[in-house]
Amino acid sequence: MDDTIAAISTAQGIGAISIIRVSGPKAFEIVSKIFSNKNFLEAPSHTIHYGYIVDNGKKIDEVLVSKMNGPKTFTCEDVAEINAHGGITTTNEILELVLVNGARLAEPGEFTKRAFLNGRIDLTEAEGIMDLINSKTDKAREMALNQVSGEVSNLIRDLRNDLAGIISNIEVNIDYPEYEDTPVMTNNKVKNSLNSLEKKINNILEKSNEGEIIKNGIKTVIAGKPNVGKSSLLNRLLGEDRAIVTDVQGTTRDSIEASLVIDNIVLNLIDTAGIRDTSDTVESIGVSKSLSLIDQADLVLVVLNYNEEMTADERMILEKIRDKNHIIIVNKTDLEKKLDTSELDNPIYISIKDDKNIDEIKDRIKELFNLEKIETGDLTYLTSARSKAILRQVLDSVSDVREGIDNYPIDIVEIDLKKIWDLLGDIIGENYSEELLDELFSRFCVGK
Repeated sequence: MDDTIAAISTAQGIGAISIIRVSGPKAFEIVSKIFSNKNFLEAPSHTIHYGYIVDNGKKIDEVLVSKMNGPKTFTCEDVAEINAHGGITTTNEILELVLVNGARLAEPGEFTKRAFLNGRIDLTEAEGIMDLINSKTDKAREMALNQVSGEVSNLIRDLRNDLAGIISNIEVNIDYPEYEDTPVMTNNKVKNSLNSLEKKINNILEKSNEGEIIKNGIKTVIAGKPNVGKSSLLNRLLGEDRAIVTDVQGTTRDSIEASLVIDNIVLNLIDTAGIRDTSDTVESIGVSKSLSLIDQADLVLVVLNYNEEMTADERMILEKIRDKNHIIIVNKTDLEKKLDTSELDNPIYISIKDDKNIDEIKDRIKELFNLEKIETGDLTYLTSARSKAILRQVLDSVSDVREGIDNYPIDIVEIDLKKIWDLLGDIIGENYSEELLDELFSRFCVGK
C-alpha cells in the first residue's frame, strides 16, 4: 500500500457533481500538480479549497477539492477528493490527469480494502458497506447500517470473549495450580459454558435467516401449466403489465422477473414458462428452466384452474413443492368448477378477471415468512453467506467438543477451544488470506 490510488467515486453519467477520490502517501502532491490553488499543499486537514483543474495552463473544470490528512480518513491515509461538475468527459479527463501525474487506478473495492487493512473497519463492517450500497428497502438499509457501525461485529466479539474466558481459566488451572482464588475448570463446568455458547450461536443463526430475507428478498416462482393465469397474476401483483398475456398456450417461453415490496421485504417474482409435455424445442427448454427455478425458489406460487380437472403435470408440480414454502392458488373461480380441491393444501381461491382475493396472496406470504415480526424486530443480523458458513462450522465444532469432552484431558480440550476462537476471528477478519480479501472486495464498485 505504498502507492497512491485514484478512481471516480460517483456514478458514471450526467449529474450535478462527480467526485474523483485519491488516496495514498502522494495524494496531495499529485493533486497539487493539476490544481490552480497554490495554497493547497500547506492547507490544514479537513478543509475544502476552490480553484481549477488545469492541464498545461488550460482550464479543465472549476472544482472544490477536499484535503483530509490520515489517519482520520476512511482509508486512514491522506485523501483528496476533487468535486467536479458532473459529466462523463470532464470527469474522465480529470481522472486521467491524476493518473498521468503518478496515481494508479484503484481496483474494485480497494479504498474499502485499505480501510480494512489499516484497521479502520473489520470484514463484517466492510461487507455491511456493500450491503448498504445495494439495499433496496429501508429495513435492508437499516440492517446494513448496523453492520457498518460495528453492532454485528460486536455479536462475534462477545462470543470470542465468552470463549476467551473459558480458555484463560483453563490455562491458569494448568500453569498455576497453586492459585486458589481461580475457579477450577472441570469438564462439567466447561460443558455448561459450551452449552451457553451453543445457545447464543443458534440464536444468531436463527435470526440471520430473517436477515437473509431482508437483504436478498424472497425468490418467488409462479408455476403451473400453460394458460392458468401465471402472467396475469404477475401483472396484477405488480399493478402493471409486465408480462405478455394471450390465450395462446406457451406464450411465456422464458422466465420473466420483476420485484415487489411487501412490508419492506422484496419479493423477487419469476413468471415461468407453463409446464407440460411439448415437442416444441424452444418451449421444452423453457419448461426445463421452470422446473430448475422451482428447485431454487424460496417460495412457489402454484396456479391451478378452477374450471379444469387436474393434469398429471400439475400433480408432478404439487409433489415437487411438497417440502418447500408454497401457496396453492386456484384461479378462474368466476367459471364453472371442475377441479377436485379436496386434496389441495389450504388453497387461495381467486379470480384475476374480477380482481378477487389477490390481496389474500400477499397476506398469506406475510404469514408464511412472519414478515410482521421481521418488520418490528431487532435488525442486528449476520447476513453474509461467508460469515454464516463459518458460524455453522463453529457450531459444529462446539458441539463436537461438548460431546467428546469427557474422553479427553482438559489441556487437549483447550487446543480445540482455541481453534474455535480462531474460527470466530475469521468472521471479523482477525485472520484472513489474501485470496479471501481479493474475492470479497472484487464485488465492490471501483471508487468505493
